[in-house]
Amino acid sequence: MKSLSLKLLSLFLLAFSLGACASFSGMNAHQSLSVGIFSASILGTLFFWDFRLSFAFIGTSVLLMTKTIDLEHVIEFSSLEVILFLVGMMVIIGLLKDSGFFAWIVSLILRIPKLTGKKFVLLIGCLSALLACTVDEVTSIIFMVAAVLEICDYFEVNPVPFVIISVLATNIGSAATVLGNPIGILIASKSGLTFEDFIAKAFPLALLCLVVTIFILLFWYRKSIKFLDQQMKRLGANEMLIRLISIPPEKNLKISLGIFGLMLIFISLHHRMEIAWGLPANTVLLVVPLVSSGLVMIWKHHKARKYIEKDVEWWTLLFFLLLFVQAGTLKYTGATVFIAKHMLVATGSNLNFLTAAMLWVSAIGSSVLDNVVLVAAFIPVVQGFQNLNMNLQPLWWALLFGGCLGGNITLIGSTANIVAIGILEKEKRLKISFLDWFWVGATVGLITTLIVMTALILLPFYR
Repeated sequence: MKSLSLKLLSLFLLAFSLGACASFSGMNAHQSLSVGIFSASILGTLFFWDFRLSFAFIGTSVLLMTKTIDLEHVIEFSSLEVILFLVGMMVIIGLLKDSGFFAWIVSLILRIPKLTGKKFVLLIGCLSALLACTVDEVTSIIFMVAAVLEICDYFEVNPVPFVIISVLATNIGSAATVLGNPIGILIASKSGLTFEDFIAKAFPLALLCLVVTIFILLFWYRKSIKFLDQQMKRLGANEMLIRLISIPPEKNLKISLGIFGLMLIFISLHHRMEIAWGLPANTVLLVVPLVSSGLVMIWKHHKARKYIEKDVEWWTLLFFLLLFVQAGTLKYTGATVFIAKHMLVATGSNLNFLTAAMLWVSAIGSSVLDNVVLVAAFIPVVQGFQNLNMNLQPLWWALLFGGCLGGNITLIGSTANIVAIGILEKEKRLKISFLDWFWVGATVGLITTLIVMTALILLPFYR
């Protein structure tokens, strides 16, 4: 109880101090209050993870009661389009889980003749990244960790290095498309970037980071890979894989794959369809998952309530919604333009310095804080530069990659990390220490962030 009170007091003092600093720096009362409330919500997620929604509820209520924001703008800034997109995607993912899609796809790709330790690392790295960018990082890592544990069990090897490899690849893959991470759809909806932009610009850069990461990991875990090789030769990989895999696609799985495939096609063509039909930007992108999930609930009407109640993470979505409102309040009060102007002064209005600063701040910030929280904080700041006639595209890419790659640096850097560690502890009673993760995670995180910084600054393609 004493510890809880101390944490609450620390939270209040830190939030109050940040609000006071904002006031002393020249912000007005509403701007300072919006900074203080938003800081309290962010710090609340860091100190009191289980109570983060409570802080979001209370903070938003204070903003309304003090007339720092009004109800009309609460609705405007809540990013309902993003929330509804995520609801639709979660229903589709629930269908895929029920249909056995993930077990089937993992088993198909793992059915490789003459499997070796290096091939296994290459497979789990590529498959983790691919699944992350087509469904989402959390769903991907749940199934990848399950597959890794089963195979490591059979070969009697320590699964920890291979789970870490899978998680690091998952975080990198989550930056490749709009679908890989909630921050992807959030950035797309606020920046005007399309699915095609992500495929053309984010995907190649993520792929380069993945290739470099796999080489680093092959060297880093060379002893574990060599031991896995020996065990594969001793126990016989092919016999195990044949036993592990016989999962023929059934009718339900084929229909589910058809729905998922059509959804991906429409999402990938959303920009062209919006132009052809004269629709506002991202309308088709946001509607397609809702139409798809609606059809799923008609088809699987006996499970429709289950998809909505069990597979949709309402706790997380409500937190996101209110966090977006608080971030929007920073924009509404003019606090973000104030911050943007001061950042311009600090960087000498140099776009390269500003891009590098955005990338590294978001990467390091994401290593200690949920990347959605961090990105929600920075989106209004980036939008603030729009009023200053700046090219925002490199800043959006910096925010995306910083948020995703920074998640690799520490144990708590992303949701995928936390989920994987939880499964490992629950299923195998194995723990990963902070430093065991940090040395490899920081190496991968810092090198891949350097690669992205070089590309964003030197290649005109990203401007």
